[in-house]
Amino acid sequence: MAEYVSVSQISNYIGQDIILKGWVYNRTDKGKLSFLLVRDGTGFIQCVAFKGDLTPDLFEQISHLPQESSVIITGAVREDKRAPGIPGGYEVGIKDLQVVQAADLDYPMSLKDHGVDFALDHRHLWIRMQSQWAILRIRSTVMAATREWLDNNGFTAMDTPILTPAAAEGTTTLFETPYFDEGFAYLAQTGQLYNEANIFAFGKVYCFGPTFRAEKSKTRRHLTEFWMLEPEIAFCDLDGLMEVEEQMLAHIIQRVLRDRMPELKFLGRDVSKLESITTPFPRISYDDAAKMIEELRDKETDPEKKELLAFEWGMDFGAPHETAITNQFEKPVFVYGYPSAVKAFYMEPWPGRPEVCKSVDLLAPEGYGEICGGSERMSSYEGLLARIRKEKLPEESFKWYLDLRKFGSVPHSGFGMGTERVTSWICGIEHIREAIAFPRTIKRVYP
Repeated sequence: MAEYVSVSQISNYIGQDIILKGWVYNRTDKGKLSFLLVRDGTGFIQCVAFKGDLTPDLFEQISHLPQESSVIITGAVREDKRAPGIPGGYEVGIKDLQVVQAADLDYPMSLKDHGVDFALDHRHLWIRMQSQWAILRIRSTVMAATREWLDNNGFTAMDTPILTPAAAEGTTTLFETPYFDEGFAYLAQTGQLYNEANIFAFGKVYCFGPTFRAEKSKTRRHLTEFWMLEPEIAFCDLDGLMEVEEQMLAHIIQRVLRDRMPELKFLGRDVSKLESITTPFPRISYDDAAKMIEELRDKETDPEKKELLAFEWGMDFGAPHETAITNQFEKPVFVYGYPSAVKAFYMEPWPGRPEVCKSVDLLAPEGYGEICGGSERMSSYEGLLARIRKEKLPEESFKWYLDLRKFGSVPHSGFGMGTERVTSWICGIEHIREAIAFPRTIKRVYP
């Protein structure tokens, strides 16, 4: 009796008969041979039907199978380095095939180039394509590796509310919803404030879930719904925070290189750039980064590019600035000490420089820009209250948050990491919308 085997296990069954359950991704007919590229969720493998090995009816049925038909195949595994697939190098000689369902002939996502809008309208089918499958497999490994590192380094996973009574990072990017007799609630921009409460019970915590930003941004780096990791650490300063970020990210890279090399190679990723990512990462101040931008702008001869690099101290870095900075480094680079005016209200002021806060962004190389943003949090009750009042935030809504500074306050820090941004960089893809199964943007909530 042949054993049911997944494509990911196929290399262990060379010379043996196996049962494979999956879908016909592609079919190529060459006279007495019919080649099926079959996917099963764990990979793609070539299956070969030879007319002389099968009944005439079965060979005829195989040679007319529509794309995306679901099948159960029995056959012998053999090694062939020419065989396509992911990981490739193996094929199955078909001895029997059962059609579970012959797909309709009008499958819209045929194996040809499609426009972005068409592909996104059919995202429920687009995710079956090899490139999209590879990206989303890597995304899953990024998330697994993130949890692995945190769980193995003393962090406790905590679930924070998605419905919140107030904004954490300003009121202009909130999704608002009626909430019974309580007025309005908001979809969470971050779980950070709640995790600041959690550290006083657990020391080191993280939440990992959907985050919502109502920014009217159309850039390749923005989604309105994305998955964010947010660790928070008691008794941790800004330097300690950067150490956590670089160690965790290096672990993520190594895990992806170990487990997803076939997917990376299929995507055409230059893995040497990822293999060079080792700790420590370079660290530069905002002041030095601003000088770097000014010097790069002075050297730029293209008027359009020169205009994009226009910058004054006090501004936040835009995508062109981040790209220019990261192009000077082969590793991710920390930029710390941003102006307080462009950062959230809860960040600790820099000693002797109240216009600067103890904030840090981690910028990925190759032009991918910010992938993590964090800070040392304000630990003074009086300082935090003054900042809340200065920002004209609803004081009553933050009463519980202020309480944390009254009962055992300590220096503490945390950061947020965008899963889709990290995945986009690791995969080397142009747009963040491919790094999540069903992207939500300002123009798209379907499918």
